Amino acid sequence: MIQRLNRRARLLSGVAFGAAALLAVGNAHAQTVTNTPTDDQADEVGEIVVTGIRRSIEASISAKANNTSIVEVISAEDIGKLPDVSIAESLARLPGVTSQRLDGRSQAISIRGLGPDFTTALLNGRELVTTGDNRGVEFDQFPSELLGGVTVYKTPDAALVGQGLAGTVDLRTIRPLAYGRQAMAVNYRHEWNDIGALNSGTTDNGDRYTISYIDQFMDGTLGVALGYAHMSSPYQSERFNSWGYPTYTDGNLLTGGVKPYVMSSELERDGYMGVLEWRPNDRIHSTIDAFYSEFKNTQVLRGIEFPLAWGGLAESPGRSDTVLGGCQITNDVPTPDVCRPAPSLRPGYTVEDGMIVAGTWDNIKGVVRNDLNKRDSNITALGWNTEFVANDDWTLGLDLNYSKVERSDVILETNAGTGRNINGALDSLGFVLTDDGVTQFTSQLNYADPTLIRITSAQGWGSDVIPGGQVGYMNTPSIEDEIKAVRLTANRQLHQSPFKSIDFGFNYSERSKSFVNDQYYIGVPGGGDLTVPSEYLLDPTDLGYLGISQVLSYDALGLVNSGLLDLVRNPNADVAAGNWEVTEKVSTAYIRANIDHNLFGLPLTGNVGMQFVYTDQQGQGFEAQQLSAGVAAVTEVTGGAEYLEILPSSNFILEVGDDMFARFAVARTLARPRMDDMRASRNFSFNAGNNNENATPEQNSPWSGGGGNPALKPFIANVVDVSFEKYFANRKGYVSLAAFYKDLESYVYTRNVLFDFTGYPTGGVPPVINQGVLTTPENGNGGWIKGLEFSVSAPFDIFHPVLEGFGGMFSASQTDSEVQPDPLNPPTTMPGLSETVLNGTLYYERYGFQSRVSARYRSDYLGEVAGFGNGRTLRSVAAETVVDAQIGYEFQSGPLEGLSILAQVNNLTDEPFKTFENGDERRTIDYQSYGRTFAVGMNYRF
Repeated sequence: MIQRLNRRARLLSGVAFGAAALLAVGNAHAQTVTNTPTDDQADEVGEIVVTGIRRSIEASISAKANNTSIVEVISAEDIGKLPDVSIAESLARLPGVTSQRLDGRSQAISIRGLGPDFTTALLNGRELVTTGDNRGVEFDQFPSELLGGVTVYKTPDAALVGQGLAGTVDLRTIRPLAYGRQAMAVNYRHEWNDIGALNSGTTDNGDRYTISYIDQFMDGTLGVALGYAHMSSPYQSERFNSWGYPTYTDGNLLTGGVKPYVMSSELERDGYMGVLEWRPNDRIHSTIDAFYSEFKNTQVLRGIEFPLAWGGLAESPGRSDTVLGGCQITNDVPTPDVCRPAPSLRPGYTVEDGMIVAGTWDNIKGVVRNDLNKRDSNITALGWNTEFVANDDWTLGLDLNYSKVERSDVILETNAGTGRNINGALDSLGFVLTDDGVTQFTSQLNYADPTLIRITSAQGWGSDVIPGGQVGYMNTPSIEDEIKAVRLTANRQLHQSPFKSIDFGFNYSERSKSFVNDQYYIGVPGGGDLTVPSEYLLDPTDLGYLGISQVLSYDALGLVNSGLLDLVRNPNADVAAGNWEVTEKVSTAYIRANIDHNLFGLPLTGNVGMQFVYTDQQGQGFEAQQLSAGVAAVTEVTGGAEYLEILPSSNFILEVGDDMFARFAVARTLARPRMDDMRASRNFSFNAGNNNENATPEQNSPWSGGGGNPALKPFIANVVDVSFEKYFANRKGYVSLAAFYKDLESYVYTRNVLFDFTGYPTGGVPPVINQGVLTTPENGNGGWIKGLEFSVSAPFDIFHPVLEGFGGMFSASQTDSEVQPDPLNPPTTMPGLSETVLNGTLYYERYGFQSRVSARYRSDYLGEVAGFGNGRTLRSVAAETVVDAQIGYEFQSGPLEGLSILAQVNNLTDEPFKTFENGDERRTIDYQSYGRTFAVGMNYRF
């Protein structure tokens, strides 16, 4: 059902157009002013004419000043040459923007304290498909070398289709006619990591190379831009993972179990870009652009898992001795085929501040892990835009675009140990917790001995499907995401009005995203142990950082593909319910009035407008019930919703002095829910043990379930922004102070709701009630987010001529929030929100020499990481400071003119990534050390 235009939307509409009406009053005082550059002209201003860090900064400052929205801009130093090694690294240096590192790489970004789910990414102004499970863009898919710049919109306007609630990131490719000259460039970089290759069969060396070509033909009416970028980038990490920290019998905390690895990865990417631009006269302008990226990421992880306090005992189902339920065997020696005792902590352990930090564990049954994560994905994005100037007053436009992602993953776990479940040698482990919360061990067994360590189910996990337990698990999900869109636009020039023009537009898009959830148990035929064949054995892996000298290493994927192991599809209900498809049909109509006016003698520019967004969404999936071990009943299910949202917006820029601007913006924005939350799939169960007179719908009901909600409505926010900007030194520098407030009308959260299970199967048992609790995403109450941002960029020669060539940039943001979707529960923490974010860069560029050092800091935040079964998990992430540096030289004359050389280092201080639980940084869950990545290279511009 289409919802009514709510009161706040009407109020915001009144604010926007009421302010516009006031312009008519000021019109009596109007004076002739110089026209503000159009959007196309602003794009041209951002194009780079000369090379260098300073020119990039100047172009970014100019584009920021000229835009009618509050924006941050990144400009390429030259063709094929953005300032950083990746788009996400560059974005993370902007005021109010920060990134979360994944495997040591900046990948997902947060804008103004809101995580990736609230940010939209565009390519040349068009909404993009995403390779992830949801809407958040993984920016390492896009080669920085093929982009001319990036604009981050912190405030929207009505013509910005696909805008995000937090912000909108628009990736821009070069327009060859605006570039205006022939250019060709080649770039090459070689990189390596100082940790070295941590796993056998991997490398710590990689290469990047790019070729870009721009030219104009037919008397400058036809332009071509072509680019190709290849990357083979290795990265390493030493990882520690804790299961958690239960309370021991003496009341102190201790480690429940650990799962440490070393990881060696290689990211391979090939990107292709092409632009064909045609402007035969002043009335016709047509552009075709294409982008294609192939992305492969292979991670090899080897380590060992130690169940400790949460280890538990195991016993044979056929055990008949008199101490069933325990392992008090003669002389405390476990008997084969009888039982395995639970891990036990020796007396004499060390306690500090309520946590057991050193001691010895006995009866430890380790699980040697040889794992592999592999992702193959490709992105295709095509667009055609044509503008036609009908006459002096009217300009018409048509834009067609298409984008698609296909992604397939392999997430493979394989297990080895001393014997199956209750059999095999046990270990005694000495342990000590370091200041970082990492546990280091001393062991008695040789975990690299192939005669001792065999493919087996050392803990008996998965025995409900694989008799005796699984020896591994393979998850092979796949994603398809497709967007088709068409846009019609019109611009009407006005005369004798405070508005210089009015834009009209209509955009229709269809998006379909599907997730296929294939999962498999891995077993040894016959249920025994498998000695790793010699052809799959590799050199042992060193876990010296953990205190374990070496562990057995082998080609896990090769072994699985050899046929020596069985693959058994996971038949459980939760896996079947993990399949889904979501489709969205979105119609957006807008009107925007562009202001060019004098208000009481001061130049006033900006816009007021409104979007009408109608959405028809559908979710498809499966309802699944676990009937018994390994048996599930599955039924197809669909659901959906339709709604209309009206989004007014306004941006006002008042030039209060020479190159001094006061900006004010107010808007109503939305962010669509996560796509996995919109799935129709759900699983449910009927517990006959609760089917009695004590059952109530809220408690002890035989019915329960969980799943998605295809009828979810979007997050909604009413936003107010104020910014004061002063530009100086011929716009080579600026200082800015901004404040924002986002009033969240609604917020999506997970809650328990009563659900009617009438008609659902019970296995023939008559239910005493048909209601129970379903755990599902729902629209709840909102809250607020507010923040302050300060930024300054300056060439230091404004202080003294001797400092010519030196300069710096600095930004700081402080953000706070309170969101309480459920009035019966405390406020929730916003994912991605760091209260404090700091960025700083110092640079020098003169006489061909270039150098730069940059640092970025973000305080603690709630981050999204991969949890059990590669599912989404939110964890507290510790504060971090990441430092990068670069030095280079450009030959400006002689036979080498056009050649530049450079050296870079990323993560100069080897800053780790750390997560923790319950607000206690001693209780480390993840601790990952990535080392430093070095690169040397050259750029040559013909």
